[in-house]
This record gives sequence, structure tokens and C-alpha cells, in this order.
Amino acid sequence: MRWTGKLLGAVFGYMTFGALGALLGVYIGHKFDTGMAQNPFDPERQQRTKKIFFKSTFAIMGHLAKADGQVSKEEIQMAQQVMAQMELSAAMKKEAVNEFNRGKAPEFNLDAELDEFKQACQRQKNLIRMFIEVQLQAAYADGELDDAEDQILAHICGRLGIPRFAYEQLKRMLGASQRRGAHQQSRSTPEEAYAILGVSESASDAEVKKAYRRLISQHHPDKLVSKGLPDEMMKIAKEKTQQITEAYDTIRDLRKAA
Repeated sequence: MRWTGKLLGAVFGYMTFGALGALLGVYIGHKFDTGMAQNPFDPERQQRTKKIFFKSTFAIMGHLAKADGQVSKEEIQMAQQVMAQMELSAAMKKEAVNEFNRGKAPEFNLDAELDEFKQACQRQKNLIRMFIEVQLQAAYADGELDDAEDQILAHICGRLGIPRFAYEQLKRMLGASQRRGAHQQSRSTPEEAYAILGVSESASDAEVKKAYRRLISQHHPDKLVSKGLPDEMMKIAKEKTQQITEAYDTIRDLRKAA
């Protein structure tokens, strides 16, 4: 148990404001000690977060694949594609498959899995957002997001503290991204580009640039890895930043030509 912050806070608080100051100092010191105990940059915590992120990613992917009663060929291929993107070793690929199958099992406890994942992430919003994007990418594997998958994903977002409007925006962005990939286009269409950046066609140049910079910051591979994204998923994060940049370039070129 950490107590350094509480002790120092009590001493300095008492010296400055007396008994009330000591109480305030203990409270502030407690917050400091708690923050140290939950430091997301602690190497041991990072490794634990990466391990839980990895297993939860494939377990929940398996659970979503079974949402409509059966696992489609496209959903299996998407899970395999994610594994291929991560360039997993044979041992880790076997672990990913085991987690995928665990998520498909009738006894899989979704809420318990989400609670463990949320606790490991320690409110790292960008890390949680990346997790949801990977799940949406898998859910769109067969070209559409069915009602059962949508309901489960909405529940997942609610459990992880992601507002409904943010989930709806992610759906639009990931849907556009998946359509672009399915068509194997070299660049996004204007409609897809705006959806990927999460802005409307009426947005000002400043608003488009702001959205672009925010998304690039949110998906920065090194930042995400430092917060707990498994090293093997860095390539996925890099591909997402590339899609965001291409979408921004599409909009910028379109407006220059207008």
C-alpha cells in the first residue's frame, strides 16, 4: 500500500493551514498515491494490459461472430486476417484461436471479460477506442453489421464507457473504411473520406484539419503501444493512420480542385 503522498500531504497541509489543511493534504496525497499505483506506464502494468487486450480482442471477436447464431466463413477469414496483420508466431496464433473459440462458447461471460479489460486499460480512452475499432472491423467482415452484432457492440461500448453517439460515429467511420477495403480502391471516395474523418461535407477546412489531427493522435502506434496495445497490433494501428491520412488527402485535393 502506498502512503508517501498521504504522509507528505498531511505534513505540509498541517504546516500551512492547520488541522483542516492536514485533512485536505491527506486527501490530495491519497489521489497522488492512487495515481502512482495505477500508473499506466509501469512496465508490469503495461505487460498485463497487453496480455488482457490480446486475449479479450479474440475472445470478444469470437463472441460477436456467434451473435447471429452461426460463424460465417467471412468472419473466420477476418479473424485470420487480423492474426496475419499481427504476424503472430505459431504459439500466439494458437492462443488467439483458443481465445476466439472461448468467446464462441455458450458459457462465455461477456460482462466479466469487459470488466477485466476496462480495469486493465485504466480509462485509457484511445486504447479502448482502438479495441472497439478492431471489433467493428471484424463485425463488418461479411459486408454489413447485423442487428445482433450491433446490439452486442452497443452493449460493449456502454460497459466500457463509450457514449452512444461516439459508437455511432465509429460505425460510420469503420463502415466507410471497410467498404473502401472491399473495393480495393487506391483512395477513398469523397463520401468515404468524410465518413472516415467523422465530419460532414459542410465542415470548414479548419474543422477537417482538426478532425484529421485528432484521429492521427488517437491512432498513433507508439502512443497506443506505450499505453498497453500489444506490440503485434502496431501494424494495424499504422494501417489505420494511413487510411486517415489518405482520407484527409482526398478531401484536401477535392477542395483545391473546386
